[in-house]
Amino acid sequence: MTIDLRSDTVTKPTPPMLQAMMQAPVGDDVFGEDPTVNQLEEKCAKLLGMDGAMFCPSGTMTNQIGIKVLTQSYEEVICYKGSHIYKYEGGGLAGNSNVSVRLLNGERGRLAVEEIEGNINNAKDAHQSITSVVALENTVVREAGSYYKLSQIRAVSEFARSKNLKMHLDGARLFNALTETGDSPMEHGKYFDTISICLSKGLGAPVGSILAFKKEYETKARRMRKAFGGGMRQAGFLAAAGIYALDNHVKRLKEDHTKAKALGKELQNLHWVKSVMPVDTNIVLFEVASNLTPERVLGKFNEQGIKALPFSQTEIRLVTHLDFTDDMLNKTVETFKKISF
Repeated sequence: MTIDLRSDTVTKPTPPMLQAMMQAPVGDDVFGEDPTVNQLEEKCAKLLGMDGAMFCPSGTMTNQIGIKVLTQSYEEVICYKGSHIYKYEGGGLAGNSNVSVRLLNGERGRLAVEEIEGNINNAKDAHQSITSVVALENTVVREAGSYYKLSQIRAVSEFARSKNLKMHLDGARLFNALTETGDSPMEHGKYFDTISICLSKGLGAPVGSILAFKKEYETKARRMRKAFGGGMRQAGFLAAAGIYALDNHVKRLKEDHTKAKALGKELQNLHWVKSVMPVDTNIVLFEVASNLTPERVLGKFNEQGIKALPFSQTEIRLVTHLDFTDDMLNKTVETFKKISF
């Protein structure tokens, strides 16, 4: 039995999801004629309290389009220093939007008004780029799935709006956050101009992300999707998986969180682990002992059929998901206990 904890992107469609995909009515989405894509987009726009939404192949694309439609060249985006849009999207902010970034520390990646306020450039100073967007990430992947409460988001958004700044949300794992906070996704539409959500992570769809937006950004967003190569023709087969995921896989995210917390608790007791970051959702991030490297530890994992990712020169990441069963959890815990160096 292989246990894959590298990411929640490794999930396979469940049999009912596959059935929904195969039965989906389709058309040419570039012409706006795929009824299943249209249904997914309408569903997500309503769910997030936004005017419209657009189906794309990946979360990187939805993030990059979101920033593109909110900025002009030579402007600056404020974000967490370890944010996905900056650290894990191939330099796309520079290449696609021609913008600079102001990197903030945050509190486990969560930005607050006090830190943002001191990092807004003077728009009248020609030496400085114009600050135009505050981008939040929820959950924060680099901080073991830490999440914002809606009250924190509200405070940042209201301050940003008071300074004429736009708001983007990388909500790749937004539903993981909402599972813990109990907040409504619809409330988020009040506080952002663009919202990206991923269907192919914890929700278990094989492909796809959604960019939701205010109405004034739709034309440019669809143009950018085309320019970025994201027009997918008969994409309804994939959109059907997203619809099924939203209808059936949101409530079960709590199971992933429970398993992740069990792994985190076990890791705290092991001699080859130096520290474990607090486990808030479905991501476990731990630092190996000082005399070890992630590669050595992962070598032991691989011998037992467990896959994980090195996440820095000292850290390893584990991510639980719908294909990580109770039996797999038990085997993983037992394997961890037996590992020695």
